[in-house]
Amino acid sequence: MAVTNFSTRNDTWRKLMGNGLSYHVPRFQRDYSWAEDEWSDLWHDILGTIRVDGEPAHYMGYLVLQSMDDKRFDIIDGQQRLTTLSLLVLAGLRQLQSLIDKGMDVENTRQRMEGLRQTYIGYLDPVTLVPQSKLTLNRNNNDYFQTYLVPLPATLPRRGFKASEHSLRKAFEWFDRHIREYVRDEPDAGKAVAHLIDAMSDRLFFTVITVTDQLNAYKVFETLNARGVRLSSTDLLKNYLFSLLDRKGQHEQELRNLDDRWEQIVGRLGAESFPDFLRAHWISRRTFVRKSDLFKTIRGQITNRQAVFTLLAQMEEDMDAYLAEKKLDAA
Repeated sequence: MAVTNFSTRNDTWRKLMGNGLSYHVPRFQRDYSWAEDEWSDLWHDILGTIRVDGEPAHYMGYLVLQSMDDKRFDIIDGQQRLTTLSLLVLAGLRQLQSLIDKGMDVENTRQRMEGLRQTYIGYLDPVTLVPQSKLTLNRNNNDYFQTYLVPLPATLPRRGFKASEHSLRKAFEWFDRHIREYVRDEPDAGKAVAHLIDAMSDRLFFTVITVTDQLNAYKVFETLNARGVRLSSTDLLKNYLFSLLDRKGQHEQELRNLDDRWEQIVGRLGAESFPDFLRAHWISRRTFVRKSDLFKTIRGQITNRQAVFTLLAQMEEDMDAYLAEKKLDAA
């Protein structure tokens, strides 16, 4: 991989979200899926860094981004963490709004709220009052995130939403409760909320890998050994294949059908086994390819709608034989 197509650095949460940068979850990336176990782990990690005798920093792992201009970034790996941190900040902003509504230190609290919002979330257009967010989620989650969570409404609707949208709401409400409990006995609750978010932003840090295209991103996944990376490489391939349909203007129903079939394949195989299955399938049906060249080869040969559906159908045909062979090998 050429050096100019690949960069690595360590960044705090504050640096990631500052300086007018924006982050976008690709349209066909996985939905939000974190639950209480992950929220609780993150919360305790944060509290562990802001105690007087706590750790000076907490490492959040790899963050893989794709960008051509260093201003707008697609999140290739790390969307669950970035989304959850944004939900935590929004929960903190809700606490500040509650203090304002109660008439408690209104001017200082309002200044803190606006400063934190502009730094970590974005801003509200003063004319339209439409949020201009630093984080954009995928096609299934972004409407709920931007419509109900970013504007901080007094209540959140609960009916008629996707499971992942409920997960977003539950995460926001979980952090709302825990931040409220955290500042309950503080003499200046607004200052305590601001300190929590401010300290967190300086003590959580990521190893940020930035690439210029999907091919380089896939190569990153093939060389990293961290848990969860193989799942992300599967998502990257999914995003590429689905983008071929999306840019051809196909009907949304067809995209949903393809999405359902893809999830059934990955669900049966197991996400971490999917890359091995894909390579075995490709070699048996087409030509030998090294693991490091698999994505490049697929991208070169699967270039239109018909090829996407052919690949999907052939994978469905080959799954039973692959799973039976793996079962024999494990016996």
